[in-house]
This record gives sequence, structure tokens and C-alpha cells, in this order.
Amino acid sequence: MQAGRVTRELTPAQRIAWLRLIRTENIGPVTFRQLLNRFGSAEAALEALPDISAKAGRPMQAISPTRAEDEIAGLDRYGARLVAQGEPGYPEHLLQISGAPPLLTLAGGERLDWRRTVGIVGARNASSAGVKMTRTLAGDLGLAGYSVVSGLARGIDTAAHRASLETGTIAVLAGGFDRIYPEENIPLAHDILDNGGALLTEMPLGWEPRSRDFPRRNRLVSGLSLGVVVVEAAKRSGSLITARLALEQNRDVFAVPGSPLDPRAEGGNLLIQQGARLVTSAADIIEVVSSADPARHALFEPEWRPDEATEQSEPAPDDRGKLLQALSTTPVDVDELIAQTGIAPQAMQILLLELDIGGQIEWSSGQLVALRYS
Repeated sequence: MQAGRVTRELTPAQRIAWLRLIRTENIGPVTFRQLLNRFGSAEAALEALPDISAKAGRPMQAISPTRAEDEIAGLDRYGARLVAQGEPGYPEHLLQISGAPPLLTLAGGERLDWRRTVGIVGARNASSAGVKMTRTLAGDLGLAGYSVVSGLARGIDTAAHRASLETGTIAVLAGGFDRIYPEENIPLAHDILDNGGALLTEMPLGWEPRSRDFPRRNRLVSGLSLGVVVVEAAKRSGSLITARLALEQNRDVFAVPGSPLDPRAEGGNLLIQQGARLVTSAADIIEVVSSADPARHALFEPEWRPDEATEQSEPAPDDRGKLLQALSTTPVDVDELIAQTGIAPQAMQILLLELDIGGQIEWSSGQLVALRYS
């Protein structure tokens, strides 16, 4: 952990409330943060849900305390635990990204260096040359003291995890802790834990991964890493999504060049053309990430409480109309909206929260907001 960083453990009651709130349909990480900023605690936000739901025009029902308690008990049986933003075990790099999960399910990882991390991603149908290169990079990074992060997929991900088993690796899951995908990598997941590595997910127990869950997982792979290496990737692939997310998160992006005749090399070669750092050895990566120092500003403080002005500054009757008129499908910074409309910051927060829950807006990079396409 960073020296001087303030951490605090949730009480059992707070942990239940956090879990109930984040498992509520239509509440994601950004909305969760807005609710806590608005109401000061998950308990208060849960009490306000019926009123928020009525204003947003979208039904919202938090999971029951019993269901939350059952999930925590189930995780305990798997040797996993819930870690909240602001707690000592929460990965520090994730505090720097937009939409970081308020709660993570985490198993293992006690001996890992979570600040010296490199992500490695690539094709599921990797070539033998790609697998060999991945093993070399992951092995050498591990020997240099870096933990290797990947997504436990077939191909490049699998090779990266296996090559760094003894030195430390982190596997980010797209589904629940009990729904590891692909099933053929369940033994690999056990090997990771047995060798002191970590498994991590933001999804609940029993959650079968869907296609939309893999980009969500990819943002955590890049968010956990100082830099991301693409070994093999087609032009349209999840690996390129991970690279794009890494750039948005102010991470370094690296790519291994490949033959122009191999479709699996098209994505990596394209990244190099666009400015990604060309990689021929782990030394190329270490030279860059050893001096990397992403902004260490924590985006979220769980102990923060709204002040009196926030609690009293409700939107004026015509504020909602002014905001909707100012919004378009082009993302705009929230500060710019406040300047254009003259709506008070606290009132703007309330309106955006209601529109978000009502499914009328979407967020990009945390502070950019736009109307959803109809």
C-alpha cells in the first residue's frame, strides 16, 4: 500500500449494506459511488431507493440481507473474501480508474506485489510462436519481481499464467468465483492459488459469464496493471479492447510484432503503427514500467459524508429540463454542464443520478456524460 494512504475496514453491517446496494439491478460502480456521495452511506442509500426509483421511473429492488449473508458465507466456503474500496486489501491501482468495483471477490494474493504488475493478453487460438513468446515474457517479468495479470482465457492468457505460477500471477474472472470460464482452466485456477497467486472478480457467486462481461473483466486486467502487453490479436478482438481501455486508464501499451501474413498479428501490428511500444523481450517492458507512476489519487473515499449544503441543495423545478436540453449523444464533461446550465453542483449530482438510474444517460471515463442512443 502507498505510504500515507488512509484505509478503513467496513463493519459487518456496512459490508452487508454495500453488497446489497451493488447487487441491486441498474446500479453499477459509477451509480454506487454517486449514491454514497449523495447519501453518505450504503444504508442511507438503500433507504432512499424507493423514492429514487419512483423519480427515475425504473423499478429497483435491493437484494435481501439474507441473500447478501448467503453470498458472503458461500465465498468463505471457497476460501474467498469480499474486499471494499478503501480497505487495506483493495488493489491500489484500481483506485485510479473510472468505474472501479466498490466490492471485489478475492482469493489468495497475500504474497503478491500488487504495485509491480504487468498485464499480458492475446489470442485464444494462439500460435505456437505466440505461446512461446508469452512464456518467455511472463517468465522473465516474474523473475524481475513483477506479478503477471491476465484473464484466464485459452491461448495467450493461459500461457502467461502458467509461466508465472511460481513468481506470482493474478487471474481476473468474467463470471462468479464458482463459474470459472473456460472449465478446462479450473485446474489452472487451483494451481494459481496453490502457488500464492490470486483470483479476482466483481461478479456474484453463481454468475455465468456473458459476452458483455468480458470487456468488463478486461478493464480490470488493464486497471490492475502498470502496462499491458498484447502478444497476438486480430483486428477485432477482446485484446484490442483491453489495449484501448489501458490507454484510457493512462497505462502503457506494448505489442509483440508478428508476420503480416498471420491474421493473429494484425491487431498487434496495428497497435505498433498507432504508437504502442514494440516488444522483443521483457527488458523492453521493464525499462518503461519500472519508472511508471500513474496518478495515485484515490477516486473514492468510503468514509466521506455529504456536508450540510449537499443535503439541502435540491434541484429547482426547471433544472431537469435545462439539463436535458444541454445534453446530447456527444459526451460532455460534468463541469462544463454545470457552467452552461447554472445548475448547482449538488443539484446536478442528484439529477444525473436519477437520469442514470432511469437509463437515460451513460458515462464515459467517469466525468463525461451523454444521452443514450434511443
